[in-house]
Amino acid sequence: MTQHSYKPHGVIPAVLLPFFEDLSIDEVSFRHHIKELSGVPGITALTINCHSTEVGSCTFEEQKQLLAITMDEVGQTTPIVNGIYCDGSLEAQRLAKMAHEGGASALLVFPPGIHTFGQRPEMAIEHFKRIAEVSDLPIIAFQYGLAGGQGYPLSTLLKMIEAVPTIAAIKDWCGNPQLAYRQIQALQTLNPAVNVLSTHSAWLFASLVLGCNGLLSGSGSVIAQLQSDLFQAVQNKDLALAQQLHHRIHFTAEVFYSDPFVDMHNRMKEALVLLGKLPRAVVRPPLYKISDAEIARIKDALQLAGLLSH
Repeated sequence: MTQHSYKPHGVIPAVLLPFFEDLSIDEVSFRHHIKELSGVPGITALTINCHSTEVGSCTFEEQKQLLAITMDEVGQTTPIVNGIYCDGSLEAQRLAKMAHEGGASALLVFPPGIHTFGQRPEMAIEHFKRIAEVSDLPIIAFQYGLAGGQGYPLSTLLKMIEAVPTIAAIKDWCGNPQLAYRQIQALQTLNPAVNVLSTHSAWLFASLVLGCNGLLSGSGSVIAQLQSDLFQAVQNKDLALAQQLHHRIHFTAEVFYSDPFVDMHNRMKEALVLLGKLPRAVVRPPLYKISDAEIARIKDALQLAGLLSH
């Protein structure tokens, strides 16, 4: 295998996956969706086979199909990050090999669910080592909150990076501003640097000013341009513009990330329907369509954000 030079950074939307009413994949709508996102100025990559594409409800063959469609539609111009979502390291290897052979530019590795019962550094290191055995693609380690058991303590993260040099970034969802900054200071000063990509989409502006080298966000499926402009404003230290953009993003964050949190991507699909960018907002069970009242709140938020006319 040749060493891949892609370095995860900048603004990376996690895309949505449209379905027909019979719950089959709507390939035409998916192609339109990823094509539009790939053309947004400032976007550096797209992420598939992740929470936003309802990966937990997709088979191995469907994940392979999504990668093939994505590579065919935008793969020549846009790096593709492919999620590795599973509980076992052997299945993770199978997914990583599929992604590598299918042309992905990086892997987003989710923490195994068994970590909710506890973890040791050796477990995390072994999981990532096994993935690196079958692919030299850059790895983005998905960092969850520590309280739930699936997050990696900083000491474990550093051991993982030392043991698996292809870990090039983390997708940070630690939920703790103090820890978020500590990670930025520890990881982005390494040689080579390991980039911190914020996925604190409910408080994106605050997380970016800490110094993240990028973001990876499901709400980028709806507000990619706003996120791109915000990241650039922060990079340029243009506080006034960043505050203005944050104010607009705030309206969408308030509805997308309200309780129950599990409906966030469900709501984003409804937003794209309201914007005329998806024909329907079908989700696979156990997700369930949200209420008309909630859809109305999303419409109001899109109007307040300046994304939809009154």
